[in-house]
Amino acid sequence: MFSGGVWRILKAVSAALPHQEEGRPVMNDPISNINLKVLLLDSDYYALQAINGYLAWDRRTRVTFLTESAEAMWNYLAETPLAELPDIIVFDSDHMGGPDALEAAIKKMRAAAQNVMILCLAQFVDEALIAAAARAGARGYLLKHEVRLQIAWAIVYARDYDFLVTQEIARLAARREDMPSRVRSAAVLPKQREYPHLTDRVRQAVELCVVKGMPAHLAADEMGISLHTIRSYIKEGYRILEAYDETEYPTFLSPQERAFMRLTRPEDDEGD
Repeated sequence: MFSGGVWRILKAVSAALPHQEEGRPVMNDPISNINLKVLLLDSDYYALQAINGYLAWDRRTRVTFLTESAEAMWNYLAETPLAELPDIIVFDSDHMGGPDALEAAIKKMRAAAQNVMILCLAQFVDEALIAAAARAGARGYLLKHEVRLQIAWAIVYARDYDFLVTQEIARLAARREDMPSRVRSAAVLPKQREYPHLTDRVRQAVELCVVKGMPAHLAADEMGISLHTIRSYIKEGYRILEAYDETEYPTFLSPQERAFMRLTRPEDDEGD
């Protein structure tokens, strides 16, 4: 997930991530008046930090609690005031102890936080886990290698559907009549929008500085180029992203935030 010095990148991400300030204006359509509190649970520390970082670039999502421990999550849900409970729980379903334990955990989450939306992430396709999640009332089952940078868009997208899956799970469901009807009729998360005019080097520069939050001088060192060159790459990347996405983003978003949202936007999203 990370290239080069992991700790250096994590430190750069922490310093560069945007922070919501009190009194900042709420985004208008198509970003919408959305401010979702998100709880993250993943036993993989690096996956947890990466997802947290991706969500931090999108002001529609605000991570209020993240943990590697299910016990810590249950304690948080039990002790948190009602008004501060999460709107969304995103968690790794692969390590919950099997289908029965997963189904029980999802039901417990729904009981602990009224109206919470639950999205399962997974590394592998497991038909029994997918079925258990659907039966228990989860709102989606997404493979990590397919959702990737689109996690914030996936959360927002899932709000409009009964059940959301990624492409590989949709193909499985189409072949299996014994899958729950919620899975067989599930909405499918569109693929990430492609920008064919982004060269490999320009894309790498944009991903280092926008997705991973690295300062330009560190990204230049990572790519083995001058500071002047990487700045020209980033400028060109921003120009291409803007040219292929006509969405009017709020002016108070930073250039990095707008670039991140354009880079991760679903290919068939029309901004409405």
